[in-house]
Amino acid sequence: MDPITALLHDVLEDVRPHDSGAPAGYIPELATADPDLLALAAVGPHGRVRAVGDVAHEFTIQSISKPFVLALALADRGREAVLRKVGAEPSGEPFNAISLEPGTGRPANPMVNAGAIATSALIHGDGVDDRTARIVDGLSAFAGRSLWVDEQVYASESATGDRNRALAHLLRSHGIIDGPVDIAVETYFRQCSLLVTARDLAVMAATLAFGGVNPVTGDRVVAEHVARDVLSIMTSCGMYDYSGEWLLRVGLPAKSGVSGGLLAVAPSQFGVAAFSPRLDPHGNSVRGIAVIETLSERFGMHLLEPHDSVAVPAFTVEDTDHGRVLRLSGELGLAGTERVVAVLRELADAMPEGASITVDARELGRTHREALIALRAEFERMPRSFTLRE
Repeated sequence: MDPITALLHDVLEDVRPHDSGAPAGYIPELATADPDLLALAAVGPHGRVRAVGDVAHEFTIQSISKPFVLALALADRGREAVLRKVGAEPSGEPFNAISLEPGTGRPANPMVNAGAIATSALIHGDGVDDRTARIVDGLSAFAGRSLWVDEQVYASESATGDRNRALAHLLRSHGIIDGPVDIAVETYFRQCSLLVTARDLAVMAATLAFGGVNPVTGDRVVAEHVARDVLSIMTSCGMYDYSGEWLLRVGLPAKSGVSGGLLAVAPSQFGVAAFSPRLDPHGNSVRGIAVIETLSERFGMHLLEPHDSVAVPAFTVEDTDHGRVLRLSGELGLAGTERVVAVLRELADAMPEGASITVDARELGRTHREALIALRAEFERMPRSFTLRE
């Protein structure tokens, strides 16, 4: 067992004794889940999957499908078209609440059931089969393998889904759903019934973490701006009426499902997922929350943790036959640009007349356009000769 897998194993065993909560009871097929199942998986930038516990166990994706179907809707329709049908604000209410925006009838966000049904209705396709095929193909690309629907769970969802049908009829009355209600609702039931493992969810989370590129397959699944929009909504709305406390305690975009799955995203670092069927009153996995909260605390994963490397980019200074060279690497943003400019001024003050400085920016990763504009402007004010290599 490699050291990182050993760390994941230790975290999993630390939370295993938690035995509060129970499997979802309102969907018969979910009520029979073994409450002692427990799994954890993580995927980093090079696509290596580390998984511990019951990682081979398949369960239905349920509401964790919502951010990924949102990604497909954004890709199919664009942000503004999606926002005309569903909002982006936390509801502060349970996932199945009847809560629509006064006047427009828009659901609060795509992570609650009403918003997810509206989002599913935006997927291209003539009927349930066409739209389901689009969703299955898209979520399979996120997972890096072919997924399929558990027909027994789908039948159970459909047979007990009167509240979701009521929500859909309300949406239809406001013009949020344009087509037949049955197509939107049955598509939603089928997307929730896709079978996944904790490993699949970790890969799907990692695909969002790396800007829409699946780190296992190397395939671009959605555009970078789509992944960013999805993560933004997950950050504020992904954990239902526990989203605010989750952000405070864990500080990561996340999404839960009533089958016991939970995934979280550390942008540009990794995706992580846990599975345990015992749920709390919000519909979130009790041990899943404990696992990821423990990881966040031990590894400093909170989005609002201070990160010195962002403000101080990596650079080296070399003296060559052609003059002094400042080599930049890492990411260059506003704070990093300020630091580089300060170093350049110090170098210029210490160099004799006629000397030259080359700034080699070819190894920079993500670089904001404004950062390079600021560097060029600084060069023009310098009393020495500067060359920028990009």
